[in-house]
Amino acid sequence: MRRSSPWAEPKRWADAARRVLRDDHGSAALEFITVGVLMLVPLVYLVVALGAIQGQALGAEAGARHVARAVSTAPDSATATQRADAVLRAIVDEYGLSRDEIALSLSCRPATATCPAAGATLVVTVRTNVPLPLVPPVLGLDAIASVPVEASSAQKVSRLWRDG
Repeated sequence: MRRSSPWAEPKRWADAARRVLRDDHGSAALEFITVGVLMLVPLVYLVVALGAIQGQALGAEAGARHVARAVSTAPDSATATQRADAVLRAIVDEYGLSRDEIALSLSCRPATATCPAAGATLVVTVRTNVPLPLVPPVLGLDAIASVPVEASSAQKVSRLWRDG
């Protein structure tokens, strides 16, 4: 009996090579899983990061609005300070803001010697930094990988305001 060799029969060898090259059974699932994971991980991180930024932005906006309202409706500066501190503590607890990262500034329009003043427009600005999730505090990366968030609110101060 004669042995057959793929080299001896080129047509038969070419058919076998075509069958091997066309044989993709089972590789589509592996490709789908690989590409799916490679696309899903960054997408999930983006959703988590944007959720954290949105939550902090809502907290900063609520803080600015409520502090402006509390200060502008207070009868005097002592009451205004107490109300502002209470509102800021509540906002920090409610929205999970970092107490060390919050910067609160008050200004009046038109500019007066004392702020707030009766009849002026009080502008409250709240600034904070949102750290991105899963960034390690190695070599100061957590400070670099943070997003600054700022919110402002304006409120008319009561004409019955008295300083002192």
